[in-house]
Amino acid sequence: MAKGLVIAVSGLHGAGRSTQAKMLASEFNLRYVSAGSLFREYCHKKGISLAEAAEMLKDDPKLDNYIDSRTKEEAKKGSVVLEGDLAAWMAGELADVKIFLTAPDEVRFKRLAEREGRPIGEVSEETRRRESGDRLRYRLFYGINFEDMSIYDIVLDTGRLPAESVFRVLKTLVEEYAKLKA
Repeated sequence: MAKGLVIAVSGLHGAGRSTQAKMLASEFNLRYVSAGSLFREYCHKKGISLAEAAEMLKDDPKLDNYIDSRTKEEAKKGSVVLEGDLAAWMAGELADVKIFLTAPDEVRFKRLAEREGRPIGEVSEETRRRESGDRLRYRLFYGINFEDMSIYDIVLDTGRLPAESVFRVLKTLVEEYAKLKA
């Protein structure tokens, strides 16, 4: 059923996109490719630290271009769940299903703080700063308005549901789109 299926999972940090993307990949026997893993791959190839690469992002589109071109390549191969801020934008028409996950800030920051074992105030400030910089970059480099939800098949607030419940909703959605592809 899932042969060739391309699912793009985007969303806010802490909204559960990695968790859901991995669950979908497992359920539908698809490869999982995250922008984060492509970021780390780039750093390894170039012999630079993650911090150095994060600093580069501010002014130099090379790293973004690498991640974006790799995301497009993986979408062309098919049978994949792509996860990242711009996964749906980069996969474009190659994506059979485009998902955006969101959650209230207090929920997202709490999840991130618990996952990272850090104070919520510190995580909140860092996440807001990072997201602001990312949104500016997306606008400047690509003309993409990250808040434009019109490209997604579903926008789902994960704030009040456990991960398993969110997954059941997404699984049903993907199954319905997969029927159209078959």
